[in-house]
Amino acid sequence: QVQLVESGGGSVQAGGSLRLSCAASGRTFSSYDMGWFRQAPGKEREFVAAIRWSGGATYYADYADSVKGRFTISRDNAKNTVYLQMISLKPEDTAVYYCAARRGMVIRVREYEYDYWGQGTQVTVSS
Repeated sequence: QVQLVESGGGSVQAGGSLRLSCAASGRTFSSYDMGWFRQAPGKEREFVAAIRWSGGATYYADYADSVKGRFTISRDNAKNTVYLQMISLKPEDTAVYYCAARRGMVIRVREYEYDYWGQGTQVTVSS
């Protein structure tokens, strides 16, 4: 079992920045692929970014087209934490952001492919 707790959400103006954190329980954090998803009001939950650690200094990451160049996912295996640095935020980034974890061999971007979920943290971007 993995428990995930997100933090760092808040309200910012367009163009601003936020960094989300997701703290995971357990001693095998490094073996999990970690993802960020978001759900805006009235919309389905969508993939934002994911990261996989392949050993040493090798990481693989994937991003939704809508956030490429603005969001950066990273992880600190020693701290059991994954981050989502968000810059140049837009009103359309407003959503509840969820952290998710899965075990696998390849980064996945579909919600149903993730096994563990956090409760979410609200991000609101005003124009």
